Amino acid sequence: MLVHADDAVVPVLARTTSTDAGAAAALVRRLWPGHDVEPDGEEPWELADAIYPPPGTTCALAVPGLAVVCDRRVAVDRPSTLPAHLLAGAGARVLHLAMHSVVDGLAFAVWESGRLVRSLSLAPGFGIIEDVGERLPFEAGYWDGAYPAGDEGYPLPFHPLRLGERAMGEFFGFYAEGAMAGDDAPDERVDPFAVELHGFRLRERR
Repeated sequence: MLVHADDAVVPVLARTTSTDAGAAAALVRRLWPGHDVEPDGEEPWELADAIYPPPGTTCALAVPGLAVVCDRRVAVDRPSTLPAHLLAGAGARVLHLAMHSVVDGLAFAVWESGRLVRSLSLAPGFGIIEDVGERLPFEAGYWDGAYPAGDEGYPLPFHPLRLGERAMGEFFGFYAEGAMAGDDAPDERVDPFAVELHGFRLRERR
């Protein structure tokens, strides 16, 4: 997920259901200049499913104060390397979150007014790939050993996907798999089955 926000994300998502396909298409065109953008021909996507769209599909939502894009192309190992055109535009704050269950990988990042203030990327098979900026408050318990992975010899002090779910709850108000019991995570405040995104196919112009 890549989210541009004027202010807090969760209150806007919590009151958003159906959205305008034209505004979503305009968002995708702005973020991917030089591409033709066409509807994917599907019904609007529920946010719960849109967070992992099929290859080649971009799911988007654009409402006043908030823009959301779900696309596998933004699931990079080093969020600091995301192209500038994906970070530019409306919204004083940009949030990025990607998880990969096959390798237990997590990457998330926060930009404030165009400045990267936090980026973390790690996976047990690769270690800490990127660790930029001050840790966010909700990270503390994981680094301090309060939520260990539980597997003897696990190469990280916590399971990346467990912290990823916590980041999803903190950033966006819902969980992909559910908050881990005992993690002191906030209750789900957004119904991911009630929020609609529109799907698009992108074709690079020759």
